[in-house]
Amino acid sequence: MERIAIDLHYLPTLEFFAAIYGADELLLCPNDLYQRQSFLNRTRILLANKVETLSIPIQGRRPRIPLSQVKIDYSQNWQAIHLRGIQSAYGKAPFFEYFFPYFEQVLGSQEEYLWDLNFKLLTICLKLLRWPVKLAVIEKEEILGKVLDIRGQIEPRRPFSERNYYQAIPYPQVFGVDFEPNLSILDLLFCVGPESEKVLKQSLKKP
Repeated sequence: MERIAIDLHYLPTLEFFAAIYGADELLLCPNDLYQRQSFLNRTRILLANKVETLSIPIQGRRPRIPLSQVKIDYSQNWQAIHLRGIQSAYGKAPFFEYFFPYFEQVLGSQEEYLWDLNFKLLTICLKLLRWPVKLAVIEKEEILGKVLDIRGQIEPRRPFSERNYYQAIPYPQVFGVDFEPNLSILDLLFCVGPESEKVLKQSLKKP
């Protein structure tokens, strides 16, 4: 049984899913501290002319608090911006109409905490990928047993090519001539639907 401890990202990248490919259980740790400039509250999608970063605003200034206590700032109209951006990016994608309602429902809700929002979105992603992986929330700081701990490794300040999880395997995207790698899992799901599993398997970085 493969158990992987990993950070709970917002609509994670393809690298994230390559890193957890084949895992039986994901260990998620709400008592880890929030990190600035991370994937915890941001994701990347492909618009007609550029790659756009969608960020969830949080309350407080650079809070060094447990992830489970990070509150979302609803004084900014980020939900409409994110939903509109996703529709602009993928409205013409082959599987958009099938999958978008799942995400629209959660993104339109008023989750108070970033942790709860990310947890619901990851659950949807795994469901659409048809991955039978169990999510386990670990309240204690110590992780017992045989676990691959990759918390803190997948972060936007270093390119994915410097890590050992993901290699870019092109698939048809809505916009652009050149393939844009390692976007949000939304890009893959909306563009290739049931082929997402196959693409992710091919994207595993070879030793």
